[in-house]
Amino acid sequence: MRLVVAALFLAFVTVLGQVAIPLPFTPVPITGQTLGVMLAGALLGARLGFLSMALFVLLVAVGLPLLSSGKGGIGALLGPTGGYVLGFPVAAGVTGWLVERFEKGGRPVGPAKLFAAIAAGGLVVEYVLGASWLAVVASLTPVQALVNGVLPFIPGDVLKAVLAALLAAAIRRAYPVRQRLGGVPMGQA
Repeated sequence: MRLVVAALFLAFVTVLGQVAIPLPFTPVPITGQTLGVMLAGALLGARLGFLSMALFVLLVAVGLPLLSSGKGGIGALLGPTGGYVLGFPVAAGVTGWLVERFEKGGRPVGPAKLFAAIAAGGLVVEYVLGASWLAVVASLTPVQALVNGVLPFIPGDVLKAVLAALLAAAIRRAYPVRQRLGGVPMGQA
């Protein structure tokens, strides 16, 4: 059952990749995929969130066209956006780990804590890994990588993080953590 859920999130992130807006000043497009990564961590937990996104990266590596504009293969991972994609599993895992820490004691995790986990776990990890890789591949200074690979995306990513936190909180209320996947929290694979 856990693998089915991981595969569903993989498919969800793939579909969200079809929403891509290229920006003229950077090779990094705006995509919906980060929303899926945020939700994977917030809903699946550290292990399963990581696993679902690691499987996504593996399928991209073997050539499946799962990224925006139908890209796939090792070349896509070694290109300017590769650091962001390689960061998907880590971002989902860190987000899930933070959510699991907030869950300690059995109290429900509300939208504010989910947003904090998504912002601190997902966005920071994505920005650090993505911009670092962009700097290396595109021969940019750290400041140039920040200007081209982080700053233009902050407003949209904050909106996605708010949306992910609200959706995750609603889903978690409707489908309580302890009852997911046979009575075991989703993050504990």
